[in-house]
Amino acid sequence: MQHISFNNPNLRHMGRVSDAVDPVTHAPFQTWAFPYTQVSFRCTGTYIGVRLVNHWGYGRATLGAVVDGMQLRIPVPIDTEHDAVTLENGYPSRVEPTEPAEPADMQHSQSDVRKPVYVTIAEQLPNIMHEVTIFKRQDEGNNRYDMISIELDDNAQLLPPSATKPSRRMEFYGDSVTCGERCEALCYEGQADPDEDLSGYSNSWYSYASITSRNLNAQAHLVAQGGASLIDGIGWFHAPHYLGMESIWDRSTYNPEFSEPQPWDFTRYTPHVVVVALGQNDAHPRDFMALDYDSAEAQHWRARYVDFVHALREKYPKALIVLTTTIVRHDAAWDRAIGEVCDKLRTEGEFHVKHFLYSRNGCGTDGHPRVPEDEQMAAELTAYLESFGPDLWQ
Repeated sequence: MQHISFNNPNLRHMGRVSDAVDPVTHAPFQTWAFPYTQVSFRCTGTYIGVRLVNHWGYGRATLGAVVDGMQLRIPVPIDTEHDAVTLENGYPSRVEPTEPAEPADMQHSQSDVRKPVYVTIAEQLPNIMHEVTIFKRQDEGNNRYDMISIELDDNAQLLPPSATKPSRRMEFYGDSVTCGERCEALCYEGQADPDEDLSGYSNSWYSYASITSRNLNAQAHLVAQGGASLIDGIGWFHAPHYLGMESIWDRSTYNPEFSEPQPWDFTRYTPHVVVVALGQNDAHPRDFMALDYDSAEAQHWRARYVDFVHALREKYPKALIVLTTTIVRHDAAWDRAIGEVCDKLRTEGEFHVKHFLYSRNGCGTDGHPRVPEDEQMAAELTAYLESFGPDLWQ
């Protein structure tokens, strides 16, 4: 079996990847935290697999792959030596296994090292040239992958993808909708999510963001986390110490449950278009924007949103920045607030920030959008961005 390192020049990567070296084996690896992070290549042979370390948080851990045009969902086992499982609240969730206390000089023994697992992507293939994309289906709250190697037959040939890399570049900042969370639960289109674990139905490939980028033949970085708000202290992610996009947006890894968050090097990727889809989880635990639009809390949120756009503009001086929410039901006060943010920025001379609303904005569904709804959102966002003409991508 060939072990192809993730730094092999024949591999094409997309997404915020963090490059690191294993302190024990000294082998290089890539960390995948964000959804839709991916690697693409061509190869011959009858077997395709990956070797990875799964840092697991909750739900069902899966990888996605597209092999010769067919999409696959691949279960990934968890490391039960390091991640015990509880079913509290109905979700398989991670808890630290209880172990006897060790002497201080034994705390970093080999038993503390997470063991890589081999995951079969496809097998018993015809020995022809295959087009392959392997991608992260879920956000870092669900799990994070340390990608060690791609596994191929001994005599397999590895080549770059046949298609050229898109020159257009997009970046999306968002929550579970941008992640494509639960989008494959098609029988619940237009309905609230059932009180069951639907993490296995999450698929970033069918997020409105990913579909939009493919419609426009653009690369896409999805800087998104289910439950994320704009600011810390509210929302749903990382309870009870809630983390918002202000603690995520400039990181390559950001979940403190797994490791110390790492910064992202913004010189590695400069988008032409930035879409910010936040403001839906910020109503938890209290919908302050709807309850009192002029309260100090609501004014503070709008001011922090302005600050966030300023921070994005500092990183991306020329990008079109589009502020929006989604079709998930929420109070119209949040869209009013985002419109006010745009107005404030316009008074500062910032004319390359726009406010975009879908035709069913804030009223399309009581649950997560399913694939047909993501496709409709993507069609509307695609048409909106195409209206700016080809100069948008210069």
